[in-house]
Amino acid sequence: MADRYNVESFNLDHTRVAAPYVRVADVKELNGVTITKFDLRFTQPNERFIPTDALHSLEHLLAENSRNHSDEVLDLSPMGCRTGFYLIMHGKKRTEEAARLMIRTLQDVLKADRVPGCSPVHCGNYRDHDLEGAKLWARRFLSVRESDLLKVFREDYTAEERETLPDWPRRSDV
Repeated sequence: MADRYNVESFNLDHTRVAAPYVRVADVKELNGVTITKFDLRFTQPNERFIPTDALHSLEHLLAENSRNHSDEVLDLSPMGCRTGFYLIMHGKKRTEEAARLMIRTLQDVLKADRVPGCSPVHCGNYRDHDLEGAKLWARRFLSVRESDLLKVFREDYTAEERETLPDWPRRSDV
């Protein structure tokens, strides 16, 4: 019998997923309030990870800009494994809603000329940012069709479709 964990992501078979994708990680009702937690996976687990400076910049940009598109964003935080983010929203939300929110927000990232909150007053590690690296990862996520962002597992794709998934970002793409 396989181990079961309290943490939902520890129960996810990371060897079966096909990033990038958006999926509902959890829905909770607390004192009559429903919240939905999304797994926004940018890169393939255990194969690639987002460099800390680019991840940090994406965190600032996504956290700030997502709230321009939705009043129901409660939190947007990076995963410790550096393969993506968790988005927590008020209410019971569908994956399609989160995917559209991410697409609009990542389009804002591509237009950014600075990282919001990037100062010693507003950030605890303000020197660790990379706007161009953040844009690189935003472009990769946006290069996937919205309908494909809803496909979480490798078996959700045909062999031909798997061949069309974007390659990992390279610095030369910036």
